Amino acid sequence: MARLEQLGISIPLGEARVTRIRERYPDLDVVVELDLEKVPDALANVEAFVGRGRHVALLADASRLRWVQTLTAGADAVSFPELEPRGIVLTNGSGIHAINLAEHLLGLMLSFARNLPELMRRQQRHEWSKDGRQFELDGQTLCVVGLGDIGLALAERASALGMRVTGVRRRDLPCPSYVDAVAHLDSMGPLLAEADHVAICLPLTARTGTIIDAEQLRAMKPGAHIYNIGRGELIDQDVMIELLKSGHLAGAGLDVVTPEPLPADHPLWDTPNVIITSHTGGTSPRRMDRFIDLLLDNIERYRGDQPLRNIVDPVEGY
Repeated sequence: MARLEQLGISIPLGEARVTRIRERYPDLDVVVELDLEKVPDALANVEAFVGRGRHVALLADASRLRWVQTLTAGADAVSFPELEPRGIVLTNGSGIHAINLAEHLLGLMLSFARNLPELMRRQQRHEWSKDGRQFELDGQTLCVVGLGDIGLALAERASALGMRVTGVRRRDLPCPSYVDAVAHLDSMGPLLAEADHVAICLPLTARTGTIIDAEQLRAMKPGAHIYNIGRGELIDQDVMIELLKSGHLAGAGLDVVTPEPLPADHPLWDTPNVIITSHTGGTSPRRMDRFIDLLLDNIERYRGDQPLRNIVDPVEGY
């Protein structure tokens, strides 16, 4: 059985959740250090580390470190060339954000369908008026680019609203009945071109890069909407702005952009029909409870010499 004597934490899990870890494993020394300047010294002897991807670099001198568990699903902030030679396994938070991000995406889609951004602006102007720009999601087509935990959660909910759902995925895996058609990353053009709504639910990796480039954006049908909860770099943002201004794209719901934070003078703020939610889609009080469940399960697996959940492939980056 693998020994695990000290666990370091650099994110605010909350006292009650840390207590859950300590009560479950009373022989485990749980060290919490939220001051990132103190992390290198305070967590120098940990064998396992819980934090954000960008925090991993703070433990470059932690010679006993063997396992890193990140809160985030994306691993683009982690240096794999640093981890691999040290024999460090990286696991991520994949799955814990599925419910809240699926609901966030649906909220953006419904906001456009019911013309809520414009109606809220009219409310602020104390202006009572009506127009016919509302539409229904029922019967429209949603293409989910990235059928992982988040993408599948979105697909299931969109299908329940009467939408036709297609998807794009990187691996040959079975798909549920609520996904009508599936394509690979290198053959997704036809699905994008027919979709009324395109939701980007991919991580940023060397393979994905700017997966929705100028060609893909210009091939989208006139009046389509695009959404992104992955990373801002996944979309050619300049071309997207151009197509939104011309009216070719009817709207964009963006939880992520590039750069972040978005400068106050960036043209995206004033681009027509854009909703920017400032990378808040992952926020939910319940996701932290799901994260602790995942962490406790992985501690049990680590100590029992069993495969950990959510091991990140250093080549694929997810």
